[in-house]
Formats: sequence, structure tokens, C-alpha cells
Amino acid sequence: MAKPNMSMKKNEMPAQAPDVRNSNFLEVALGYTPKQANDEAKRCLQCKHRPCVNGCPVGINIPAFLKETAEGNFEAAYEIISESNSLPAVCGRVCPQESQCEQFCVRGKKGEPVAIGRLERFVADYHMANSKEKVEKPASNGHKVAIIGSGPSGLACAGLLAKKGYQVSIFEALHLAGGVLVYGIPEFRLPKAIVQKEIDTLKDLGVEIATNMVIGKVLSIDELMKDYGFEAVFIGSGAGLPKFMNIPGENLNGVYSANEFLTRVNLMKAYKSDSHTPVYIGRKAVVVGGGNVAMDAARCAKRLGSDVSIVYRRTEKELPARMEEVEHAKEEGIEFMFLTSPIEIKGNENCWTDKIICQQMELSEPDDSGRARPIPIPGSEFEIDADSVIMSIGTSPNPLIKSTTKGLETHKWGGIIVDEKTGLTSREGVYAGGDAVTGSATVILAMGAGKTAAAAIDEYIKNKYTNGNHTDEDIT
Repeated sequence: MAKPNMSMKKNEMPAQAPDVRNSNFLEVALGYTPKQANDEAKRCLQCKHRPCVNGCPVGINIPAFLKETAEGNFEAAYEIISESNSLPAVCGRVCPQESQCEQFCVRGKKGEPVAIGRLERFVADYHMANSKEKVEKPASNGHKVAIIGSGPSGLACAGLLAKKGYQVSIFEALHLAGGVLVYGIPEFRLPKAIVQKEIDTLKDLGVEIATNMVIGKVLSIDELMKDYGFEAVFIGSGAGLPKFMNIPGENLNGVYSANEFLTRVNLMKAYKSDSHTPVYIGRKAVVVGGGNVAMDAARCAKRLGSDVSIVYRRTEKELPARMEEVEHAKEEGIEFMFLTSPIEIKGNENCWTDKIICQQMELSEPDDSGRARPIPIPGSEFEIDADSVIMSIGTSPNPLIKSTTKGLETHKWGGIIVDEKTGLTSREGVYAGGDAVTGSATVILAMGAGKTAAAAIDEYIKNKYTNGNHTDEDIT
């Protein structure tokens, strides 16, 4: 057993300097060295009651992987993580560990918690860099499952079912697999090469991925099940329909949804000088919103050469974005304007955005979300110069699947209604999870939903054949 490290502070994460990184799209956080990882893992007390595990949506055996990391057994640590998490290199980078596993770490009561997320990233990166072995494709059990969407929930569900021998096919609407991991999260937070390696691992397990397949248009769910022999379907199509404020001027040139802006930057590589789909951002950009997506949009705009301001109608205390992302944005020179809400966007003679009219707000009693409700201050209107405006106030699921799938029940706002314990929808054999159910949420919560649905699908197909003319040997 390694001698414990009783330091009250985490090992710092090496990173690019702010004045260097705010002009490039290279990864900001550089990752631990083996020595740093070893030292940080020794801060774990190996608590018998394992509170950190309860905070992990996919149930990683955190103490076990930390123990192996502390002893320098990095490959063994990776094997432990991969039992529960099919995308460890991704989760180690983008999951909000501070509000999940690390929130419950005993070391956090009198100091800083163990840097579980940074260690998960280190272990996954170490495996990718040093392991030459490919995963073995399990023997087929003869049963087919379709996955709609290749985002975190779909990939998690696909990986777990493939390991059980299912013939899994993923249908992705875009030309590249990865969902929000490739179109939504910037390169400087999540390099796309990392995502591709994780996807390649799933392909080695036998998962087939068909791109440019818009389910609901090219094929329906009914056709997948009746004509193509899929015994179950998982809907992980995300929430890609942007919301707007419905204020005057939102139809002007230079006004983007964060979804469109980030897709063009991340997926279409608009930041490259030879891009065929460049995006105009101008000298002054204003981002509306305070979540992680708003931070991503603002930091991208900064890297494209714009002077960027974030306007948010509540105070810094209420910001929903991760603290780390807010701190990085501030370090990179992005201005925050709190208690501020847009009421109109004004354009020039060419119908391009020119200014944004805002008003100051004050906080009142909590609203339905539990946060203080912002109310406008009469006579507080003021102007901000804006060559572009990026709206980042949320998204909702695309209604295409609902409109083409009879009997699929949804909420009024568009989210698919499911059984929380299984992910089962109102249609037999059809399951759903991730943002298509909850609206915009975190990568790890989406993966947790995919994991839940995978277990339920496995049980559903097993029971279907056990209760029929088949035996347990028909599905392994």
C-alpha cells in the first residue's frame, strides 16, 4: 500500500498560459505527468463507505482505480474505469466532477477533494498512448439493437450492449459520429482526436455506425423494427433545437444560436484559414447566457479575434456554468456583465447586427427553478456595440422523431417521457435517454442514462425470448 499524501491541496493541472491559449484552439489543460498522477492518487484515503462512488452517475469504482494509480499500475486502473465508463478520456475532461464524485470526497471536508476527474483523464490518456492491444469483439448473441444518435448517451448504450454480444448499429444524422462531443464542445476543451479514439474502440467491439442518417426522415423507428429486424431501439438524439428570446432584431445577420455557432466552429472547422464555411464574428461579440455552452461560445469567439462580453441576467453566484470554465473565460480576457438582459438588437443599413439594447435587472424571490427571479429595473436601458450576438439560452429536442413515431409520448416542451428506472418510452421496445429526455444536461448524466437503458434493453430481450419459444442459451 502506497504511503498516503496528506496535502490539503490538489496537484495543479499544467495548462497553457491565458494570453497564449486565447488565440489558439489547442487543448488548454495539458494533463498530469505520471509523477503528478501518482502523487495525487495517494491523497485518496480508501474510505470503506466510498462516498465518491455514490456521486458518479455511471458508478465507477473510484477507490479501486485510485489505488492502482497510486501504485503506478496505470493499465490496471484503466481496466477498472472501463468496466463502468466507455468514454473515460472524454469524461475526465468535460464532466463536472466538482458537483458529482469530488463533491462527496472526504478529503474535501478540510481541504480540496482528490482530483478524481484529472486522474481519470490521465489514466485514459496513458492507456491510449501506451496500449497496443485492441479490445476483443465479443461473440454475437444474434440479437440486434438500433441506437439513434452518436452522442454520449448513444455511445454509452452501444458500448455496453456490444460487450454483451449484441449487434449494435448507430444511426447518426450528421456526417461525423460523436454528437455534441464533436459539434458542441470546442477543440480546446476536448480534442476531437480523443473522441475519435473512443469511437474507434466501440467499432473494435463490433458497433456499426451509419452517418448521414436522419431517423424520422430517411427511416422511421417503425421501419427499423419491422423491416430491418431491430428488436429494440434506443433514442439518444440529443437536444439540438435552439431557443431564442423573441426580441426585436433576432433575424438580423450576425445573430447566431450557440448551437449553430459552435457547430460551424467545431464540426465545420470555421476557425481554420482555409475553411469552406467561415463564420463572421466581427470585432465585438456579445454572448447571451451563463451556462457551459455560453462559456464555450464566448471562448471560441475570443479565439476568432473578437472582443467578447457575456451578458447574464442574474449574478455571478447564480451562473450555471462550471467554475473552472468561468475562471478560464475570465483569464482569457472575456468580460462578464451581470444583472443584464437584452431587450432589442439593432442593425445597420445592410441588416447586420450593430448594437444590442440591454436593461439592468435586480433579483427577487426564487422562481420555479429555485433561483432568484430577475426583474427589470425601469429606465435602466443602455447600448452595447455588437458586430455579432450569440444566443445561448438553452435547447430542446428536435420534434422530428416524435412526429414520425406513433404512440411516442413527450412533454409539452418536447422531451421524451420515459420510465426513470429503465428509460422505457410509451412504445414497447423503444427506450430513450440523455438530452432527448432531459433537455440540455451534462455528458456524464447522458452516459448514465445510456447505461441504464442498456441494462433494461438487455433484460427486455432476455425476457422476451425466455418467455417465448427460446431458452436462456439464445442470448448470452
